[in-house]
Amino acid sequence: MAQIKVNHLTFAYETSFHTIFEDVSFTIDTAWKLGFIGRNGKGKTTFLNLLLGKYEYSGSINMDWPCDYFPYFTPEEKMGLTADELMEEWKPNVESWRVMCELPELNADPELLYRPFQTLSYGERTKVMLAVLFSGENDFLLIDEPTNHLDREAREIVKKYLASKKGFILVSHDRDLLDACVDHVLVLNRSTIEVQSGNFSSWWENKSRADACAQAENEKHLKEIGHMKEAMQQSQRWASKNENTKIGFDPVKEHERSISARSYIGAKTKKMEARVKTYEQRMQRNIEQKEGLLNDVEQIRDLKLTPLTHYKERLVEARDVALKYEGDGTSKLVFAGLNMEIKQGERVFLQGTNGCGKSSLIQAILNAAGAGNSSTEDAQNEKRGTHMVIEGKLEVASNLVISYINQDTSRLHGGLRMHAFEHQLDYSLFLAVLKQLDLDSVQFDKRIEEFSEGQKKKVMIATSILTPAHLYIWDEPLNYVDVFSRMQLEKLISEYAPTMLIVEHDVRFREKMATKVIDML
Repeated sequence: MAQIKVNHLTFAYETSFHTIFEDVSFTIDTAWKLGFIGRNGKGKTTFLNLLLGKYEYSGSINMDWPCDYFPYFTPEEKMGLTADELMEEWKPNVESWRVMCELPELNADPELLYRPFQTLSYGERTKVMLAVLFSGENDFLLIDEPTNHLDREAREIVKKYLASKKGFILVSHDRDLLDACVDHVLVLNRSTIEVQSGNFSSWWENKSRADACAQAENEKHLKEIGHMKEAMQQSQRWASKNENTKIGFDPVKEHERSISARSYIGAKTKKMEARVKTYEQRMQRNIEQKEGLLNDVEQIRDLKLTPLTHYKERLVEARDVALKYEGDGTSKLVFAGLNMEIKQGERVFLQGTNGCGKSSLIQAILNAAGAGNSSTEDAQNEKRGTHMVIEGKLEVASNLVISYINQDTSRLHGGLRMHAFEHQLDYSLFLAVLKQLDLDSVQFDKRIEEFSEGQKKKVMIATSILTPAHLYIWDEPLNYVDVFSRMQLEKLISEYAPTMLIVEHDVRFREKMATKVIDML
């Protein structure tokens, strides 16, 4: 295919003083399977929109191929239409037969095209839109976080599907997906942009070595600067002391000295001052060499957690539990025959397909603990006029304090100060944790509604880890959260070993953190 050449690109939003891209240049090939990596808020989605021509910018982006973007936007008023009716708006001139050929590769029935789009699950919508996306010819495809909200099975299907394709940019924070699907990476570092052959793991190995070298070189320069500073100060002291002896002397103590020694002392002082000047110049060169060494070093900053210890060993117990929703004369069974327990120090992961009842179980535990929280699924059932019914034994330890992360960010509102007040958080400490999670201070004066999805998640994560609790319940906490923050959370959990109940589809995160996995079939 062809190349996309970016030359001296500079871009900032009109409403912001913060520059997203400043004089950046790089080249990518449209035949690559390109993974796009970077911190939340660094400009990944913004760059995709620049490729689509949505914003004005300075510099140039030279490309000869049209771009198409996933996910397709569908307004609420058109959600009742079928995908077959919507696909012409999504991708003009798309041919239905091509879409039908793609769907079997995604383990999807072509019948999905003829059902109202709003009735499809997240996984079904993703499969349909990906089938439409790859049904064109000569398009360079921009794929923005395709696996968010997908269960393990759907993620595996999407992973295999994308691994068989080429000619795309994939924005994802899922390390397993990036390793399986890409052959090059485009990385937004802290101050530079780089393009490298390989997948996430090969890039991370190279970066870890480069960061270690930068740290070692920085320490070397610091030591050299320190030694030169000491030598320079010593020479300055000698020069000053020597200069002070030029005028006036005690003829008794210094009987061998004459007035003619003054010129000799002056020359000696001048030589010492020249040595000081040389030290200053060498110091400046070392400082200049040191500058920029750590600009791109990724530092996984340490977070702190204050888990509480409960007097009971078993915090949650479920024996032969069935859960259903009833209302308007109907009854919907979500799951039955569930047996599980959560003991102190355990990190229990719930695993299963979308709709198997993971969020419903979380809501049942919150209700039993009197935590007063509401999950996304619970809110949806309130709208439908249904209520939850629990059968069997579901017991939660008395006086259990729970810190909860909801998978839904839509309820976040207002400024950070108001959020901290509502959740009884120390505002200064809250901002400090957000900084440690790499939320830029330019965001602090904005309303949370203006944040990216990843930044909103970080607000929820910071809120949770600042809340002392016996049990931390996190429902899909890592959706939209960058790779580096995921590593940060892995380090936090490993160090403090809190008791947790987690729903999370990131395979690497689950493999590292889980002490127990409950399959909800």
